[in-house]
Amino acid sequence: MRHSIFLSLIAVLLLPLMHSCKRGNSLNSISGDSDTLHLDYARNLTLERYDGFVKATVRNPWDTTKTLHTYLLVPDSINTLNGIPEGTVIRVPLKNALIYSTVHQSLVGELGAREAIGGVCDTQYIHNPELLKRIADGKVADCGNSYTPNLERIIQLNPDAILLSPFENSGNYGKIGQMGIPIIECADYMESSPLGRTEWMKFYGILFGTETQAAEMFENIEQEYKRLIALTDTVSYRPKVMIDRLYGNSWYVPSANSTMGRYIKDAGGSNPFDGAGKAGSIGVSGEQVLHEAGNADIWILRYGQATDKTLSELASDSPIYGQFKPLKDGRVYGCNTEKINYYEQTPFHPHWLLKDLISIIHPEISDPEYKNRYFTPLKP
Repeated sequence: MRHSIFLSLIAVLLLPLMHSCKRGNSLNSISGDSDTLHLDYARNLTLERYDGFVKATVRNPWDTTKTLHTYLLVPDSINTLNGIPEGTVIRVPLKNALIYSTVHQSLVGELGAREAIGGVCDTQYIHNPELLKRIADGKVADCGNSYTPNLERIIQLNPDAILLSPFENSGNYGKIGQMGIPIIECADYMESSPLGRTEWMKFYGILFGTETQAAEMFENIEQEYKRLIALTDTVSYRPKVMIDRLYGNSWYVPSANSTMGRYIKDAGGSNPFDGAGKAGSIGVSGEQVLHEAGNADIWILRYGQATDKTLSELASDSPIYGQFKPLKDGRVYGCNTEKINYYEQTPFHPHWLLKDLISIIHPEISDPEYKNRYFTPLKP
């Protein structure tokens, strides 16, 4: 046991050297002009193309005056650069990446780079049968829990990068940050608009050598999203929509400057918490939600459990729920995330979610043949 731990510690110390030497390239200091790659929606990402590499700057979502990380995406085919700004060098395309989140695992697979997924975390959340088979066959390493990943398996995998979702004040990621493996902070989830997050696929396309596929995929999604928005542009009636439920003593409601707040607006609904000037979700009491949204027309609910939730079960979950108008009227729509890949699919397919919401909020303008992917009415 002690011998194994000793070897693992030695490997951790050697990993930075392995990553700096395994490609044998030299990078020298230079200057040069760049072309900014146009991003219409993403606010926390900037892409600049230089002669020979792409500079990706991730803005700190929690302090927008600062930079969270700067990456220099350098093709493997380039041995020497006559200049390079300060930043973390990532050799692209990635060929053996450790990807923590099922959201990004799914996207990479869709972009045609599934073979580049060398390791994953949190396998209990993975639903893709092909990826699960590759894990079972030992072709993809199961690196354990994303909060406490298995260091020995990561050492054995020796990934060329780790993709993870950062949190405020997440620091240098402990021992993972000391391995010398480039950490790519996927801050796309902090964008405040659906298309803003989706547009990050252009960054991931460059990382995995599928830039053209990513650009085409985004263009198709953008066009469909805009087509759907056009359906609700002129609606005169905007039903009042409330979201989710209590978690402990807090109910997290969407502000106007949040992704879900934008979804409600784009689907032709009105958000009871539009007046909250903050970005993202806001934790409030159940009593405050009752005061602001007790007379809502529609209740849209995400939950995860073995059996589908019913109206009667929801009413019994909390004494306050029975006082909401949509529960009394039977206009509650739920998505059981234990059975439906909501969180895996919607970040990079916002048009699918928007189509669901329009069918609920404005069935009169929705395609009558459309069958919802995510949200369906709760049964009595």
